[in-house]
This record gives sequence, C-alpha cells and structure tokens, in this order.
Amino acid sequence: GGGRGGPAAAPPPESLQTIDRATELSGVSKETLRSDAAANIRGGAALLARYQAEIGAPTGADSDPGAWYGAVAKYSGADTEDAAKAFADEVYTTIKEGAARVTDDGHSVQLAARAGIAPIRDWLLRLGLRRLTRPDGLQCPVDIACEWLPASYQLLGNGTNPGNYGQYDKANRPEQQRIEYIVIHDAEGYYASTTQLAQRASYPASWHYTMRSTDGQTAQHLKVNDVGWHAGNWYVNAKAVGIEHEGFAAQGTWYTETMYRTSAKLVRHLAFSLGIPLDRQHIIGHDNVPGITPPRVGAMHWDPGPYWNWSHYMDLLRAPLRGTGTHRTGLVTINPDFATNKPAFTNCPPLSNPGGPALPGPCPVRGSSSVILRQAPSMDAPLINDLGLRPDGTPNTMRVSDHGARASAGQKFAIAEVQGDWTAIWYLGRKAWFHNPPSARNALWSVGFVATPKAGKATIPVYGRAYPEEAAYPAGVPYQTIVPLQYTFAAGQRYTVGTLMKGEYYRATTFAWTAPGDGTVIRGDTVYVQVQFGHRIMYVNLADVDLLPSFL
Repeated sequence: GGGRGGPAAAPPPESLQTIDRATELSGVSKETLRSDAAANIRGGAALLARYQAEIGAPTGADSDPGAWYGAVAKYSGADTEDAAKAFADEVYTTIKEGAARVTDDGHSVQLAARAGIAPIRDWLLRLGLRRLTRPDGLQCPVDIACEWLPASYQLLGNGTNPGNYGQYDKANRPEQQRIEYIVIHDAEGYYASTTQLAQRASYPASWHYTMRSTDGQTAQHLKVNDVGWHAGNWYVNAKAVGIEHEGFAAQGTWYTETMYRTSAKLVRHLAFSLGIPLDRQHIIGHDNVPGITPPRVGAMHWDPGPYWNWSHYMDLLRAPLRGTGTHRTGLVTINPDFATNKPAFTNCPPLSNPGGPALPGPCPVRGSSSVILRQAPSMDAPLINDLGLRPDGTPNTMRVSDHGARASAGQKFAIAEVQGDWTAIWYLGRKAWFHNPPSARNALWSVGFVATPKAGKATIPVYGRAYPEEAAYPAGVPYQTIVPLQYTFAAGQRYTVGTLMKGEYYRATTFAWTAPGDGTVIRGDTVYVQVQFGHRIMYVNLADVDLLPSFL
C-alpha cells in the first residue's frame, strides 16, 4: 500500500455509483449532495426508500423497521449475499445498541438504543445475490463476508531459475516462528484491481487479505502460515500478517465505518488465534515499519496515512486507548480528538482522481490521528527533521505523504520536557514538541518501561531489523549483516519499550527451498528491544541499554 503502484486502475462497480439516482429521486443537485451533510442524508434516505419499494417490502412511517433489512442490505452496494448480510447485521446491531459520534465539523450525533427491533432477514433473499463459497481452512471470522482468492506460487520466466518465483514464500507459522505484527495497509487502489494483482504471479508483492471499502467484503490470498511480501522489510514480513484496505491514504473518506468494523473483527480474530497483543506496538501501519538500511528508509511507504482513525479502530478492537498514569509517570500515549484535530496537510490528489498526482495547495480539511512535531514549543517553530527522509537536515513538511514530523494515535513516547501547553517527547534522537494544552489534550499520561543507553555509552546504534549474530548462521547460509540506521540514540534519551525478542532470520530464497538453509528459522542469542523511536518502530540491542520504569 501507500504508493506501491498499479492497483488504482479499475474504478468502483456501477452499484456504488449512486449519486445520479439520488439526484433524480431527491431533486437535489450532485454538488449539494456532495457538499451538504443534511442533503446527503436526504439523498440516502430517498435511495433506501426506492430500494424498499423495488423489493416489494412495506414502506411508510408505520412500517416495521425490521422489514427494511433487505433495503439496508442492498444499500451496501455489495454484490454478494454474504457482504450485504454482514453490512445489514452491523446496521441493525448499531440500532439495537445505540451510538454516539462527533462529526468531522464538531457536531455531536446520538442514536438512542432500540433493543426491540428485530431484523427480518428473509427480505435479503429478494436481492438475488450470489453466495460466497467458504472453503475449509478459510482464516476469517464467520461473521464477515470472506472468500478465497489465492495468490500464485510458481516459478517465473522459463522455469529454470529457482530464485525467480512468485508471489510469496511458504512457511509454517506460528509453529515455526511467532507472528508478532498485523500490518494495516491501504491499497492505493480499488478492490477489484487490488485482488487481481494479488493473484498475478509476476506481481512482486503479496499480502494476506484485501478488504472492500463499501461493505467490508474480504478476500484472503495467503494462509497466515505463509509469508507475504508486503511490508518492505523482510524481518517484519516473516513475523507479520498484512491486510490491504481499499482506498487512498491521502483521502480518508475511503475508510468507511463498515470497513473499520469489519477490519477490527478480522484483526481481533487473528490476534486471539495467534496470540498477538492488541496494542500499537503490534497492530501497526505500513507507515510504522522501519527501513532495513539507511538508503531504504526514504523509500518506505506511508499508508494508511494520517486520516486512518486509530483511536476509533482501537475502540472497535476492544482495546481502547487509555491514560494509565500522571504527568510524573514519564510516558504519553498520543490520542488527539480525531473529529477536531485537523492538521493543515497539503499536496493531496484531486477527489476525482484519487490515485493521480498530488496537487499543490491545501488538502480538504478533515480529522486526523496525527499530531505535528516541532523543534521548539511554538506554533511558529519549524517542524522537526527526519534524517531518513531529508538527509540535508531541513525540516519536514506538511505534505500529506511526509510523516517525518508526526506522532500517531496509540503510539507511546517518553516525555523529554514540558513547558506550559507544550510537551516534548524523545523522537528520532531529539526533543520533538507538540501542542498539548490541558483544555484539549492531544495525549494521555501513561506508564511503562523505557530504554536508555547504558552508563558510559555516548550513543548506541538503532536497527530496522532484529537479525541474529553471525555465529548463529549454519555453514553455507550467508550472514545477514545488521546495519545501523542513520539516527542517533544518545545518552540521556529514553524511548518506550514495545517488546523483547531474540534475533531471528527466516531463510527463504528459492522456490523449492533448494538453497542451503531455506525453509528454516535461524535463531541467535542476541536479544533486541523494540522501541518507539519515531513514527516507525525500531530495534536496539538489549546489551546496549538499561530498561527502566518510565517514572520521571
């Protein structure tokens, strides 16, 4: 995701192009439907009423709300019964439980719970939709629409080069190697084209799942036992499951409530079955994956971007972001109010061509999970510098794709200093300041453990992967050099600890595992500490640091 290229070619299906019909039914212009929230709701209501009439279901103010199940299912735009049912079930669950939200423009909206409404699911049959085939072994929860669209595993070219193959690597996870991460991507494209690429043997990337924006329909492409090529970091690939979400990172409107809810169901299912903690040290974005060497840092992707609502997503995962400390416990969990936090990002593509080139000037104003980091406690101070993105030391920018001066909801950082309404955190080897006034906190006081260089060490190296030491490699298997990144972790700095792990390297370089060591996990004695060093997680050698309670 986030600039991988290719998927954006195919537009959404006709069933999702509803604005012409909404205009016809409501008498409201397209421009007004797009720009006015109340008019948009009226247009949606007109569509829903027409769908209800088309299937012969009862209409009118006195009709049974449960009898609108078929129309609600059709409203999803889904082309399968499974996805339409999942969408309608989610709607009726929300009606039953009630809901409260703050809109993007700061208005509070509440839906009172109506526990007595019972959906009449027989109306779904009137839609005549196809049913997905769920083969044995499909690794999806039963309450989401999921199908098997397998990636290719085959030799490429003339079939004689065992190192020229696609589209993933066989493995035996988690028995052979623990899965530590679930990586959230956006596809930078549409569902249809993304799933097509996922099945193209010559395409040099692969991932485990693709999810559709409108209705949450999901395709599984790889067994979670196998290793996908999605994170741009082989160490993370070997220890992760990758989920692509239809959409475009610079346009957060693709991240629908249906997609968030379905994605959360899938991630909870995977996390519980694989023993993955539901926190932001393990549920990460592609934009949180580190580069493996200094030259690779600048090429890493930035999806799902600043418009992915991490706080809401963690709520749906039933792992809400909470404050666990005070101003003296030493950590903050980033958590701006998504609805009112609207950084002035720039250089977004036009809405009419979301996969196209960026336009100069401001992006549409919308909520964001990101807080902006500055060199000093002032709105006039320049943004901090990420040497991996801007080696000349100049400040990073407000371009939507430039995440070098941002912290994202759920990430935990060590407090470096507090001045009035401003809080500084340790970030990429320096103090980074963000606005955090008591009247509108952008972070929660938290507690945990921090890593700091051992006494006598002026600086220590930071890595983008946690590979074993050279002595761990068997004869015939090339040593994977551990190259420090370009950042400085200096004495006196503190970074939040995510987890500890021994160095591991999954060897897989040929189609049929004909090279020495292929299909094996090489383990060493070196212990690494995962730290929140910047926007991306990174690793340090345990022998280089002391692990301390975070208290100031």
